[in-house]
Amino acid sequence: MPHRDTILTGNDTKARRIGFLLIPDFALICYGCAMEPYRAANTLTGRKLYSWAHVSPDGKPVHASNGVAFLPDQGIERPLDVDDLFVCAGGNPALFDDPATFAWLRAQAKRGTRIGGVSGGPFLLARAGLLAGRRCTVHWEHIPAIAERFPELDLTGSLFEIDRDRCTSSGGTAALDMMVELIRARHGRALAHAVSDWFLHNEVRAGGAPQRMSLNARYGTSHRALLAALSAMESAIEDPLPREDLASLGGVSLRQMERLFRAHLGRSMGTHYLALRLDRARLLLRQTGLSVLEVATACGFTSAAHFSRSYRARFSQAPRSERAARLA
Repeated sequence: MPHRDTILTGNDTKARRIGFLLIPDFALICYGCAMEPYRAANTLTGRKLYSWAHVSPDGKPVHASNGVAFLPDQGIERPLDVDDLFVCAGGNPALFDDPATFAWLRAQAKRGTRIGGVSGGPFLLARAGLLAGRRCTVHWEHIPAIAERFPELDLTGSLFEIDRDRCTSSGGTAALDMMVELIRARHGRALAHAVSDWFLHNEVRAGGAPQRMSLNARYGTSHRALLAALSAMESAIEDPLPREDLASLGGVSLRQMERLFRAHLGRSMGTHYLALRLDRARLLLRQTGLSVLEVATACGFTSAAHFSRSYRARFSQAPRSERAARLA
């Protein structure tokens, strides 16, 4: 490890105050990736470069997604005196609807606090009206819902975004990349790399890096024609492409494309495409207030009856039952 004196640059050694608003069912790995880089920076330099405090909406212990309880320093009954505040949320952030928390976040922003969101946190920042005019990102699972609900957002879908006084991370280990970048901006590349290296994170990813594995990694194939069709399917959910067009995009006949799907994925083109559309429908039913008919239309179904039958066949319950379970 480099000597402590060689990994800290700049004169800004006043402790920067970091706050974490923990929303019930927040993802523990995302919180850890957001919090631990600051502790590491202090340890590696032997200086208190960062301090931190925790908040929960009601000031009571808040449980992470794995059931571990965290004891916060305070609730939202008073402001939090920090420079940066990160909202940590997970699960289904669409279910969290607390006007008092949203108002508290807006008040923090007016105090000059830099506001960030981790994993499902950006969804809550959008609900609070704090992402207008800023580039932002969110976990890929929440992108369809937040895009439907807030079409005006400059949603990039990247790994993380830092746009002036807003910082958003897509989730998982992406928070580590974002915090390393924030540390680099304040204290230099040497300390940022030392923090990343300490966590065995041997590739510092840029904010614009993709969230998900490549198609060939996810599907376990490198066949160009098949990958072209799969990419087109994922991009055309609301207006599904005919099978013939998908085959043409891959430069093969329809019969050849069907053979590729069965050989590499074990199912037909139609079955795979339908599964993609139904998976998107399930996310929208769980995370938005769109009606069942609106969800059906957004996922390329022209018949509500066909949508309902297909949904029940895949998930063993009707779309309305899925919506009712969410609201229960």
